Amino acid sequence: MAEFSTSLFSPIALTFFLAGLVKGVTGMGLPTVAMGILGAFMPPVAAASLLIVPSAVTNVWQLLMGPSFWALLNRLKFMMAGIVVGTVSGAFFIASGDMAVTSAALGAALVIYALYSLIARQLRVPDASEKWLSPLIGLTTGVVTGGTGVFVIPAVPYLQGLDLKRDDLVQALGLSFTVSTIALAIGLGLQGALQVSDLGMSTLTIAPALVGMWTGQLIRQRISAAAFRRWFLLGLVVLGTELMSRGLI
Repeated sequence: MAEFSTSLFSPIALTFFLAGLVKGVTGMGLPTVAMGILGAFMPPVAAASLLIVPSAVTNVWQLLMGPSFWALLNRLKFMMAGIVVGTVSGAFFIASGDMAVTSAALGAALVIYALYSLIARQLRVPDASEKWLSPLIGLTTGVVTGGTGVFVIPAVPYLQGLDLKRDDLVQALGLSFTVSTIALAIGLGLQGALQVSDLGMSTLTIAPALVGMWTGQLIRQRISAAAFRRWFLLGLVVLGTELMSRGLI
């Protein structure tokens, strides 16, 4: 069970404002940014419990805004099943209480995602491979989610490689993140690391996250989203490296 001091509310609110801002500009990144920053001053399991409500609210909104929910759900159902199994099974890792190991794992996940996004070529998933690859990607994503609270590896590169239309890709990401959030809540609950009282503090982060998203959408109209994304990813490399070094020292 996570315990939160009222003195932490200001840094937590600022964290979710910044995470929402990144999501408003780039369309994603709220859980990733929040886990990275919160992991710098609290155990990753406590940070993960804070993600549940704001992540669910913002991602359900993203999921429902698209035009192809049922078609995408049918296409990606085995990936989503893999996410649930992997996340619920892997949640024991982040709930283990070994802050050094979980911080190092969180940092590694941030660095891998950021470096891949910065330097790797766009993945292309052959149609013939999707049937067997989809559940494997889902299971792997779930294990990473359960272990670190980060939803993006390898789900995001995989979904980007399916050659979906822009609106369908945004909705597919929303579907993946929503399922990951629900599965993480279930996994933490089964491990005794999430209580109803924890959801109260998580609920309070909705407002700063939404204000951040609105601000980010305004910023997106005035700056290069590509340049912002590049600096954001470089920041994740620095943050992830710091978390890894802290966990390994």
